[in-house]
Amino acid sequence: MPEKKIPGGDLTSGAVWRSILAFASPLLVGNLLQQVYNLTDSVIVGHFLGKEALAAVSASFFIYYFIISLMIGVGSGITVVVSQYCGARQYEKVQRAFSSFFIVMWWAGLAFSCAGMWFAETFFRLTGTPAEVIPGAVDYFRIYIGGTFLFVMFNSMISILRGTGDSTRPMWFILVVAGLNVALDLLFIAVLKWGIAGAAYATIVAQGGGLALALAHVRRRHALLSLRRKDMVFDRKLLVQGLKTGLPTSVQQCAVAAGLMALLGIVNGFGTDTLTAYGAAGKIDALITQAILTFSGALAAFCGQNIGAGRFDRVRSGVRFAIRLNLAFCLAMFCLLLCFGKGMMRMFTTDGAVVDIGYGYLAATGSFLVVNGMWHILTGALRGAGDTVFAMITGIAAFWMARIPLAWFMGATWGQQGVWWAINISIALGFIATGLYYRTGRWKRHRLVA
Repeated sequence: MPEKKIPGGDLTSGAVWRSILAFASPLLVGNLLQQVYNLTDSVIVGHFLGKEALAAVSASFFIYYFIISLMIGVGSGITVVVSQYCGARQYEKVQRAFSSFFIVMWWAGLAFSCAGMWFAETFFRLTGTPAEVIPGAVDYFRIYIGGTFLFVMFNSMISILRGTGDSTRPMWFILVVAGLNVALDLLFIAVLKWGIAGAAYATIVAQGGGLALALAHVRRRHALLSLRRKDMVFDRKLLVQGLKTGLPTSVQQCAVAAGLMALLGIVNGFGTDTLTAYGAAGKIDALITQAILTFSGALAAFCGQNIGAGRFDRVRSGVRFAIRLNLAFCLAMFCLLLCFGKGMMRMFTTDGAVVDIGYGYLAATGSFLVVNGMWHILTGALRGAGDTVFAMITGIAAFWMARIPLAWFMGATWGQQGVWWAINISIALGFIATGLYYRTGRWKRHRLVA
């Protein structure tokens, strides 16, 4: 097969810092835009529909995250396969991995949509959601989860494109989705008065539009990927290779999501104000964390291509640069949260009690942003190498052996602040374990490309 240029740039040559920044910049913009339109849902709902509706959206977010975690984990495995075969210039396998993944994720996304709609009310009762919040949460969630297959396919396409080294076009697709989501939120909620259901419909329509754009791009212009019938070949071996790489991440993501639901049950015990604050502050925290995950994701793609090319020297240099970048960013974000955290909370609600509780969360978790970022940077390097099992073990242990027991004990002893500091302690333990493992160099043995 004739050699083709990797769309978006070759990450195996040139200055390390320039390669990472060139790839990470549009990735960062795209990821932040995704968080912005998620946050917009909450801001518009909070201002137009009130505190109870905002609590319903907050409760739905954590349960929805659990349902899509399996799909995201599998997607990360295929992304590693794509990036390593791109680095090795084995482009026929890139297409076969893409087509196999596309077929499986389409049907899996539909199955998850149906299951989520059927068990919606059960999920909320199991997490101890306040009774006055459940009706609105169920209405919102059933509509939202009904469009899950669109979300799964859109994000799968984005991940595959990024695996080939292209982070610019995904950024533009997400920009369109974000703008459409905000416009439809205002139309459905403020103008048409559809209530909390309007926020869910806005997201579904926006995700469908993004998926249509991504599919059109691959169909007409992409140099490596094709949706033509003759090219949509199911390759069991490559799919299994992706599943072996991605399933540990899926298990980790599902365990973390289940942990978030368990943590939500602890938070629910403090009442509607705390649930509302936790959901709103969590949106702000997620916006910052998404930037950290961008550095991790960019490093995973960078490491994947360079490991595929056998350039371990560039991998080490990339990790060092990403750590320095993370340090500067996280310190700046912590200062921002301390100075403007209450103003950020007031974007969601003017309720003084909710604002104060949310600010306490932001100040506490913000103090550990640097540690959280370091953990994700090292995890990104391991995933780029295809070593996802250790990250799975560490992530699950940090949540279920540290965060949940500590949150239960410290919450009972010191209230909400105890829960926030339990989160920090679990992050520190995960970082220490991952840092020690990275230094052993065992992750180098997991290269997928022969």
